[in-house]
Amino acid sequence: MELKRRETEKEIDRKKVMEEIRRAASSKYETIWDNDTGRITQLKKVSKMKQGKKSKTKGGKFELDVRKDLEVKGWIVDKWSNNFDLEEGEVIPAKRKFNPFNKVMTIGTGFPDFVCFEKRGDLYKVIGVEVKMNGLLNRVEKDKCLQYLNKGIFSEILVASKKKDGRKVRIEYMDVGEILGRMR
Repeated sequence: MELKRRETEKEIDRKKVMEEIRRAASSKYETIWDNDTGRITQLKKVSKMKQGKKSKTKGGKFELDVRKDLEVKGWIVDKWSNNFDLEEGEVIPAKRKFNPFNKVMTIGTGFPDFVCFEKRGDLYKVIGVEVKMNGLLNRVEKDKCLQYLNKGIFSEILVASKKKDGRKVRIEYMDVGEILGRMR
C-alpha cells in the first residue's frame, strides 16, 4: 500500500487496516464493498447473520401465535401501522423499511405491534399489544407507552411474552402499568 503524502500515511492506523484486510479475506465474514471508492462498507460475521435469521423467524412465528391467541379470546386484532413521535408528541405513520436483498418493503413496523378491539355493550375497549419474547421493553418503548396512555389513545397496553412450562409454550400478558410502576 503506497501513499503519496507522508502525513496521510501517519493518519492511517496500519494495525486496523491489516486487521480489516484479514477479516475481509476470511470465510467467517461476509464483506460488502463500495463500488465507487473500492473500500469495505460492512463486515458481517456469518454466524451472527445465521443467528439473526433464526431470531427473526422465531419472533415472527411468536407474533402470529399471539395474534391467534387474542382472536380465540374474542378480540378483533389488527396490525398497528403507526408510531409515537416523542419529540413532536403526536402519533405519526410508521416508517416503512426496505430490504435491498429481498427487494421487499416491510410495512408492519409500528409500535405497539397490534391494536385490539372488544365490544362491550355499545362501546368498544381498545388496547395495544406489544409482542416481546423476553417481555422486556427498552426506555424509548416505555416512554411511548406512557404517552399512549396519557393521551388516551389506548385504554391499556399489554406486553405479550413467551413462558415455557416444560415443553409447552404459554403466552403471558403483562400490563404496562406494572412495568411503568417499577420504572425509575
